[in-house]
Amino acid sequence: MRIGINSGAASGPETTIPGLIARAQKMEQLGFASFWMAHMFGLDALTALALVGQATSRIELGTAVVPTYPRHPLAMAQQAATTNAAAGGRFTLGIGLSHKPIIEGMFGMSYAHPARHMKEYLEILAPALRSEKIDYRGELYGAHAQLQVSEAPTTGLVVAALGERMLELAGTHADGTITWMTGPRTLEQHVIPRIRAAAERAGRPAPRIVAGVPTAIVTDLDAARARIDKGMAMYGKLESYRGMLDREGAAGPADIAMIGDEAALRKQIQRFRDIGVTDLNCAILGVGDHDTTVDFLAGELS
Repeated sequence: MRIGINSGAASGPETTIPGLIARAQKMEQLGFASFWMAHMFGLDALTALALVGQATSRIELGTAVVPTYPRHPLAMAQQAATTNAAAGGRFTLGIGLSHKPIIEGMFGMSYAHPARHMKEYLEILAPALRSEKIDYRGELYGAHAQLQVSEAPTTGLVVAALGERMLELAGTHADGTITWMTGPRTLEQHVIPRIRAAAERAGRPAPRIVAGVPTAIVTDLDAARARIDKGMAMYGKLESYRGMLDREGAAGPADIAMIGDEAALRKQIQRFRDIGVTDLNCAILGVGDHDTTVDFLAGELS
């Protein structure tokens, strides 16, 4: 199992281009396998990671995740291929539906048929990322083109898939899934078997399972849990995440966070490894000492 670091959603230096580059370079120096950037309300993750790609040489870069609705799938593919070219082939595109309050409230777009939207989106995006000729007409999207980015003829693709239909689509069209607010029991019993079965039916390789996990080494567990549930309360209210928390039997985000002392985190990391997670995407929380958590994770890479 590869261990990576999530960035871009917190406050502080990493919300600036120089700060983000410096953080990615540090994570690369420490030996982390991947550096995933959240796409929130600040920097555009694709643009930012193209710049990070020019300033790093080994670490995988990925988005976690870019909303599909605001970008036509061909436009998404073109920008992703350009980012991949800038990163020397080290970039993986992570996409997701986002959430109804954001798509309708922020963008003023309809969120009426998310599964249909994603099906058509992937039927254009996935072959476009392989530089294939596209001649497509669906109910929501049309596309007639062939992208040619010579430095990035193929670009990896993972989909934020939690529900049954989304896991079917991800397994059929993408290289795997990237999750958030999803605990180990739900990954083991729901996410992993469903996406693996879909990939097998589609004749595709075993999918990547990129598990995004809030992470921190803490000494006062009760205080940390209270701060996490307060600071991340919105995730317990968004429908898709609430569904995953309910499957896990979790009251709130603190119940699926990887927190505690080194022994506790080591045990939780092993659990993710045992159930078939291929990539652990650690979002380091501000409830413990940041550097202590980073150093511990770096020590678990071998």
